[in-house]
Amino acid sequence: MNAALVRRAALDAVFKLDPRRMVKNPVMFVVEVGSAFTTALCITEPNFFTIAVAACLWFTVLFANFAEALAEGRGKAQAETLRKSRREVPAKKLRGPRRDAGFDEVPSVRLTLGDVVLVEAGDLVPGDGEVIDGVASVDESAVTGESAPVIRESGGDRSAVTGGTRVLSDWLVVRITARPGETFLDRMISMVEGAKRQKTPNEIALDILLAALTLVFLLVTVTLHPFTAYAGVAVPATILVALLVCLIPTTIGGLLSAIGIAGMDRMIQANVIAMSGRAVEAAGDVDVLLLDKTGTITLGNRQATELVPAPGVTTEELADAAQLSSLSDETPEGRSIVVLAKEKYGLRARNVQELSATFVPFTAQTRISGADLPGRQIRKGAADAVGKLVGELPADVRRVTEEVSKAGGTPLVVADGKRVLGVVKLKDVVKGGIKERFADLRRIGIRTVMITGDNPLTAAAIAAEAGVDDFLAEATPEQKLAMIRDYQARGHLVAMTGDGTNDAPALAQADVAVAMNSGTQAAKEAGNMVDLDSNPTKLLKVVEVGKQMLMTRGALTTFSIANDLAKYFAIIPMAFAGTYPALQALNVMGLHSAHTAVLAAVIFNALIIVALIPLALRGVKYRALPAPSLLRRNVLVFGLGGIVAPFPFIKALDSLLFALGVS
Repeated sequence: MNAALVRRAALDAVFKLDPRRMVKNPVMFVVEVGSAFTTALCITEPNFFTIAVAACLWFTVLFANFAEALAEGRGKAQAETLRKSRREVPAKKLRGPRRDAGFDEVPSVRLTLGDVVLVEAGDLVPGDGEVIDGVASVDESAVTGESAPVIRESGGDRSAVTGGTRVLSDWLVVRITARPGETFLDRMISMVEGAKRQKTPNEIALDILLAALTLVFLLVTVTLHPFTAYAGVAVPATILVALLVCLIPTTIGGLLSAIGIAGMDRMIQANVIAMSGRAVEAAGDVDVLLLDKTGTITLGNRQATELVPAPGVTTEELADAAQLSSLSDETPEGRSIVVLAKEKYGLRARNVQELSATFVPFTAQTRISGADLPGRQIRKGAADAVGKLVGELPADVRRVTEEVSKAGGTPLVVADGKRVLGVVKLKDVVKGGIKERFADLRRIGIRTVMITGDNPLTAAAIAAEAGVDDFLAEATPEQKLAMIRDYQARGHLVAMTGDGTNDAPALAQADVAVAMNSGTQAAKEAGNMVDLDSNPTKLLKVVEVGKQMLMTRGALTTFSIANDLAKYFAIIPMAFAGTYPALQALNVMGLHSAHTAVLAAVIFNALIIVALIPLALRGVKYRALPAPSLLRRNVLVFGLGGIVAPFPFIKALDSLLFALGVS
């Protein structure tokens, strides 16, 4: 671990002793009050035992603060790196919405919502915005860490740009969508700084439980003094304070904040920025995942693999028409058809200018593209869309489209005017290992739903091959939103990813919404997480990190409560044996004296926090197991381990103290 980070965390641990800050953690505040009380006793009644107990209690508080400061320190270090990438740059503020409107050069801090700026090759983008004109290659390594440039252009789902990134080629006209101090980079900096992290609902509930336990044990400890005094053998106040500190769940009280901060830190390490700890926690509780097919479940970029001509049509005629309809189609599917016609059927790509053709671009509404040539209207598209265009598909063509769909492919029908020429088979490949990951999610009770624009037959085939639990075919924004609301109405927590403006309503509705950094501003504002890598499969990692945080909190809570049992057997028999001799029978560890037993218990209480700091920051190992199995494992490993582990350590510390002359 970075030495500078440790030194800074050690210094912050001292500053965190401020009672105004400590009172927010009731458990550790009680320990601090106990530390101050025993320190006062050292002044009025100086002796080795009281001084040693006071020192151990202060170390307990400092180690707990150190754990929190260390977790915060990692976030602050990342925030500092981000600050270095944020700089004031000159902006070319346009006088109108067009590139040729002329511009005034102003500092980026003076830009506000709605301003339009020109960003040319070599310029830094002065602020967050939407591309309204132009297309350019942009270096986003300052934000994402990825060295490969990306394309940003107007009018699509790749129109958002982030302040501080650099345009490498061409130019962009950008409309500013964030005020100074409210940019994506500014929000990232505030989110990764652990000191500004808000507590999650589960963490607040656990805080309340720990505070209640602390109050109960405080009342118990306070009442013990008059009882023992009445019996004629009053127990010293130092021992009562040590008993209180060992009774209350100091281990989890000291590590709780560190666990939450570390959970957000692990998200950042995965290049995912969570808007709050609530989003991370919700990720651990989700039981329904909505996953886009393309790029998440499949590799995307469907490839043309075969041409099937209609009766009476030659393969060469179909290949020629399919190629002509795809010459201006810049989608991976369109390019693959041109390549297939050239490599498999020997057709060379034609010169677009020489054809005197008017090309018809593909749209989501028509689901058809093509080319108009002198005397010909060639169209290529979805089977039902082409069927409506030509009147009715021949029976043989319908049969082929159904067979392709059932096999998990995508059929495209090619027509020349009203004449159907045949079918182009497109194949979408399911990612390797994705089926096994879905099986793991099913084992832990998470339902997976594939979202796709494909027809139901194609969607069903891909869903079966990938092993998802359900699918939504020919999905529209309204259908996505309705599905999320339906699951939520049945008590489920839903997670999804998205990058387009049309995904924004569903992202806003989902409990965990991961927006792609390459997507539109609307999508990023609707989500509660942003994936800087723009990798749709990151949703699976997000769920794993969320569950790991919950598992870590549960495991350490179990261990904290369980290991208190050994402290009871250490302190209570030795401290109260003078008043109630029968308690000596509970001295199962054979401890030497009240002083050695109490010191051994409080030293162990401080050291166990130190020992568990790495686990709190790293998290317990994620295991794809059902909740009952995880509970049994936690009880066995951390519950039973928490009971058994302290006994030999306390006994060893007691023997060491006795050997050093403590009595």
